[in-house]
Amino acid sequence: MAAYQHLYQSGELRRRVEQTRAILESCQICPRHCRANRLAGEPGQCCTGSEAEVSSYGPHFGEEPPLVGRFGSGTIFFTHCNLRCIFCQNYTISQLGEGEVTGDRQLAAMMLSLQASGCHNINLVSPTHVVPQILAALQLAAGAGLSIPLVYNSGGYDSVDTLRLLDGIVDIYMPDMKYSDARVAEELSGIKDYPEFNRAAVKEMHRQVGDLDVDGRGVAQRGLLVRHLVLPRGLAGTEEVARFLAQEVSTNTYLNVMAQYRPCYKAFQQPSLAHALTREEYNEAVSIARKHGLHRLDRREARTLAMFF
Repeated sequence: MAAYQHLYQSGELRRRVEQTRAILESCQICPRHCRANRLAGEPGQCCTGSEAEVSSYGPHFGEEPPLVGRFGSGTIFFTHCNLRCIFCQNYTISQLGEGEVTGDRQLAAMMLSLQASGCHNINLVSPTHVVPQILAALQLAAGAGLSIPLVYNSGGYDSVDTLRLLDGIVDIYMPDMKYSDARVAEELSGIKDYPEFNRAAVKEMHRQVGDLDVDGRGVAQRGLLVRHLVLPRGLAGTEEVARFLAQEVSTNTYLNVMAQYRPCYKAFQQPSLAHALTREEYNEAVSIARKHGLHRLDRREARTLAMFF
């Protein structure tokens, strides 16, 4: 049984719905603390008002193997984002707003549909700015029998206060760790305090769910996965990300060192991002992770090399 079912049965999930919903009146859901009155329909810096927007949903077979299993990860792609990454590969969703307003009941129905199709989990993609809406839908879906693990798949710019309200609700956390340098974060994503909040968030996520736990089929049930997209010229700060995970989180952290970078959106405006990642840059990042004792690297590494190089 997924963690949130226990909170649903005790009535605690309903209380969390009310708590997070109240925050929208002067929004502090994410670290931007823009204080927009989203309950009144005022869009925050995430460009989202009182209701979530969804771009698409369905079984996804391109995620990390522990999430995909045999029948896929049940992804729900939320529109908009609290980051402004100039190289975003999903910019039509995150920056241009591709998607439709989705009410709580409709979102709950999506979750139940994904479970009925056999997906191993509900994978919430870019959930940071719509936590209250997700919990309201989850309350409805849990009452209708939703029981598969909940995956919080974020850009990593999350508020620890909000994450604490997700304790006992989220089964699997999958944050990005994008940068180690605040100046790079501000230049490429418009957030100068990304490393500070990101590291605090990852530590809180690990405190809640621990290292990744998989069942006999290799399917994730609970725990932390981290994604780190390697950027050209070492801009992602892989050395410090690996050191942090090994020394302050766990050497058993499941880490996906990602080679998928290619220039997208506004990346060509930044000379250091205007070319694709090289094989040497990627291999160096993987070596750094291993040097720091991180050994649970995503097993698609060989396939990734063949696909992108």
